[in-house]
Amino acid sequence: MDPISTGLAGMALVQKSVELIKSNISTANDIRDIAGAIDGLFAGEKQVQKDRFSDKSIIGQTKDVASSVIDSKLAQEQMQEISIMIDNRFGYGTWRQIVSERAKRIQDEKLAIKKQKAAARKKREEFEETLTLALWVLAGVFTFGAVAVALILWLR
Repeated sequence: MDPISTGLAGMALVQKSVELIKSNISTANDIRDIAGAIDGLFAGEKQVQKDRFSDKSIIGQTKDVASSVIDSKLAQEQMQEISIMIDNRFGYGTWRQIVSERAKRIQDEKLAIKKQKAAARKKREEFEETLTLALWVLAGVFTFGAVAVALILWLR
């Protein structure tokens, strides 16, 4: 997929999420009623930012620089508008709580992945140590066997 179409996909996701939130915010009894659209908004905004700052060729960077900057600004503007709407509907600070909880969960997920990688690395190191020890024991047994055979043959 080319950079321009992925950027458009991110912006389309932002716009679709904003439309869903706007059309359902007045009838939403709970923030969970529009949670999927909020998740889509975050995902779309992340995609727009990723596309804006991704490693593209020099030609690609100069061709779509205006659209990527404008898409980024539009996504931020939409996020700001939705934050105001959510705070107005569910009380001041609700958006801040959502953003804070999202950041905490992302951090927790990164920490869990880091722990999993550390555990896998430790397990691999333990396996390597066990294998090395087994090879040394095996080498010792073969050496002892070779010496024993040599002594038996020499004493005959």
